[in-house]
Amino acid sequence: MDELLIRPMEPPDTDEAADVWWASRHAEGSPLPPTIRPIAEVRKWFAEILLPDAQTWIASDDGRIVAVLTLDGDDLDQLYVVPEATGQGVGSTLVELAKDLRPGGLALWTFQSNLRAQAFYRQHGFTEVRRTDGQENEEKVPDVRMVWGAHPER
Repeated sequence: MDELLIRPMEPPDTDEAADVWWASRHAEGSPLPPTIRPIAEVRKWFAEILLPDAQTWIASDDGRIVAVLTLDGDDLDQLYVVPEATGQGVGSTLVELAKDLRPGGLALWTFQSNLRAQAFYRQHGFTEVRRTDGQENEEKVPDVRMVWGAHPER
């Protein structure tokens, strides 16, 4: 990473940010279930839902978006890093930003199959509060609820 720039997502960023999300979900060897939505729908979701209704941040390196963070209320709703930038501190930087923005606490969902994400979030002080069979998420895949700080679910 040359110099990481973190800033709020703007309208011209939505397609590239959606592509980061897509690439992370479909990376070779990913423990994540593939998304059930085509890329065009994901781009529309970023432009029409995440941009106006959530607080989305991007991390860029040399003008290229390498990670996306979305906060929806006190939920860390999305955190995706392009495969080639994982393990370089980008995700950690974004989690610290989320904690600064939500000092009262955060909650998130991750898939049970994503052991790497669970370990990552535990390193950042999150604890597991429950597991589900996944019937409430669109992929219908078992997931884990994790919280940080004084979040009410603790």
